[in-house]
Amino acid sequence: MTEANQEHWDEVYRTKAADSVSWYQPTPEPSLRALDELQLPVTAALIDIGAGASSLVDRLVERGWSDLTVLDIAAPALDVAKARLRDDAARVAWMVADITVWRPKRRYDVWHDRAVFHFLTAPQQRLSYRNALEAGTAAGGVVIIATFASDGPERCSGLPVQRYDAAALAAEFGSAFALEREWSEEHATPGGGRQSFQWCVFRRR
Repeated sequence: MTEANQEHWDEVYRTKAADSVSWYQPTPEPSLRALDELQLPVTAALIDIGAGASSLVDRLVERGWSDLTVLDIAAPALDVAKARLRDDAARVAWMVADITVWRPKRRYDVWHDRAVFHFLTAPQQRLSYRNALEAGTAAGGVVIIATFASDGPERCSGLPVQRYDAAALAAEFGSAFALEREWSEEHATPGGGRQSFQWCVFRRR
């Protein structure tokens, strides 16, 4: 990603309501369901990559999660989430960063990414992401990731995307991550459209 990408996403969140963008979910049900099935303790360290203004952090705060980090390239998106959480925003670590250049300073038990990885259309971008992923996940840690599926959109928010099935995602992440579960989701957009997502859960070896 480049400075132009940051300007693009800043503009998206400055000019559109958070509940009008195509990826908006009233409740992040697939993510919460995956976390429930993994039976993770609320003391686990979780980072939400490219969270934007997602309400996942709200739901996790409500559930008592105590070690939450939210990362996004667009500061206006995080400002929306902070304003929504009000005083509870102080319970979250907020990071404005480009995942293709960011390097974690700690390891996380849970790495969550809904709809960032598919924007990385260049091999070097994906390599940089994987380097961050490997540096930022603990042995035995979990990666919950969703991308556009093979039959999903070819573009989103005016940008091209890379579509995946479970095997393709596993190949991208390499032997350091074992695929434990995968499923498909038909996401209903606020505008009434349908988007096909591929979800995977990986375990760090």
